[in-house]
Amino acid sequence: MLRNRVQQLERQLRKFILQHFDIELEELAAERPPRIEFGDLAFPFPFQLAKILKKPPRKIADEVAEKFEPPKGIRHVEAAGGGYLNVFFDRSLFFRDLYQELQKDAPFSSSEDPSKIIVEHTNINPNKAAHIGHLRNAILGDTFVRHLRAVGRRVEVQNYIDNTGVQVADVVVGFHYLRKLSLEKVARIAEPFDYYCWDLYAEVSEWYRQDESRLALRESTLRAIEDGDSELSLLADHVSTRIVKAHLRTMDRLGIRYDLLPRESEILHLRFWDEAFQMLKSRRAIYLAKDGANRGCWVMDLPGENGQPDETKIIVRSNGTVTYVGKDIAYQLWKFGLLNRTFHYRLFRWNDDGETVWITTTEASGDEPDFGGADFVYNVIDVRQSYLQRVVVQGLRSLGFHREADRSIHFSYEMVALSPACCDELNIELSEEERQKPYVEVSGRKGLGVKADDLIDKLVEKSLDEVNQRQPDLSEQARQEIARQIAVGALRYFMLKYTRNAVIAFDFSEALSFEGETGPYLQYSIVRANNIFRKAQERLPGWNEGCWRNKVGNCQFPEEFFEDSEIWNLVLQIARIEDTVFQSIDSLELSQTARHAFSLAQQFNLFYHRYHILSEEDELKREFYLAIADSARRGLLRLTDLTGIQVPERM
Repeated sequence: MLRNRVQQLERQLRKFILQHFDIELEELAAERPPRIEFGDLAFPFPFQLAKILKKPPRKIADEVAEKFEPPKGIRHVEAAGGGYLNVFFDRSLFFRDLYQELQKDAPFSSSEDPSKIIVEHTNINPNKAAHIGHLRNAILGDTFVRHLRAVGRRVEVQNYIDNTGVQVADVVVGFHYLRKLSLEKVARIAEPFDYYCWDLYAEVSEWYRQDESRLALRESTLRAIEDGDSELSLLADHVSTRIVKAHLRTMDRLGIRYDLLPRESEILHLRFWDEAFQMLKSRRAIYLAKDGANRGCWVMDLPGENGQPDETKIIVRSNGTVTYVGKDIAYQLWKFGLLNRTFHYRLFRWNDDGETVWITTTEASGDEPDFGGADFVYNVIDVRQSYLQRVVVQGLRSLGFHREADRSIHFSYEMVALSPACCDELNIELSEEERQKPYVEVSGRKGLGVKADDLIDKLVEKSLDEVNQRQPDLSEQARQEIARQIAVGALRYFMLKYTRNAVIAFDFSEALSFEGETGPYLQYSIVRANNIFRKAQERLPGWNEGCWRNKVGNCQFPEEFFEDSEIWNLVLQIARIEDTVFQSIDSLELSQTARHAFSLAQQFNLFYHRYHILSEEDELKREFYLAIADSARRGLLRLTDLTGIQVPERM
């Protein structure tokens, strides 16, 4: 609502400026005044006009304030400072419109943009259990998707499965050559299979280190997996399939789902790379190196960045095998609908409840969904993959697909580490040197890290201790569910509240605190708001929330009720949620939404402590306070939905 109101005001101001000054401005920037008494919006355009009109900015602002007829919903405008035009809303009408909008299921402006967006995230190698770093990727990706869908964008969520890569090959080497286990015996290994493979992967890495000649087994295993129809390829398929199921179950604990699981095996078997390779060669995007270190390789020239010299990147090795980034170029071409080939699909059952997700296959299976063919592609991959993402984009550009290259967006983020205190909680041994560091890095190859499920379990365990103390009267099942919701909320908020270019040092105490900038604080604020309405039902004779809401929705409270700047600030914070969502999308900085949620929760709690809502004797004021509380509650619920945080019934 606020966004629409500001856009309408901007249009009318531009029209006024054109008519009165014969100057056409493409856009007007609206700012937030430093203090509430200065107004609700401030426009600095008189400074821009002053350069053209050769007049003082303040004189222009005075002229606009005198002659401009503001639209409905604006109480008045006035000139301020050296040349600002300050805008004051009709607060009573503003709140009525805001409250009515908050009653709708979709309070944000729906986009009329028909373009399709593919968001690829999670992308865990299916060779071992997911770890804490994967959680940041998945939570960022899922939250971004929630933001896009909240504003009406058409989104397809993909989780790429590299089931023929080096990591899977290493686990197969471990089973076949190190443990000497057949596929039949591997199939009998009990769950959690992904935990078993976690240890095996670290063991194989050490086994290679002891004798580097064993790396030849990795290469032969990779070729066997890519060729298919061998014992090793069947073993690789078994390993990757079981671990993908484990990953999906882990992510489901956090409320994260996908539309499609594209697999690298189909990219190979359906000859995506063959077509991409021919395109790259025929359009001279790559060439065969005749000498030097890259002799016999197909390479791509990569322009240097920030004054750095140009370089070359190997796309196909001299032995004929394609690199990871080569397959990724083929995949990116398919995402944009630029290949003459496509996948086939089948439903993949990933849990015991029979839930399914679409996965790629080589065989047609009747009616199939229409995946791919995007207008924009966002790849959520950590910042260490920036170079490879640059190669993918350069591949598109070298092929002449400049539009698609511009619309290939790397949603990068920094790594997740552990605080020393967190390592102690998880029984990870540290040296004295490591204890002095602000954080400890993890390493999957060394087996040093935190499995995602272990982390979630620990969060649930610690949350349950708190819930048992606060809510001993509830059933065990109810307490377990509340603990789960608090744990997931704590984890998701912790991963979102930092800017994506910041290294996170995960800490249990910080994440689970009921005070400060945390998920539990946000959840507790909503539970507190819900309790107001539960008590209203109990204490106010004949009061019914549904009937009350219908009445209040058409009520315009007296303007003087909004004179308290604390209340008006709270209303504006609620109204700015939509703008925050668009800003988060445009900047790929989801921490803005998390911070806005925390700020709104703080504002609501100040309001809650200052005003005795249900004991207010003036009935109209009580209705007003309840309407403010309901608006804050609904705004906070929108924010928790955007961040994937569930709200417990009690805390």
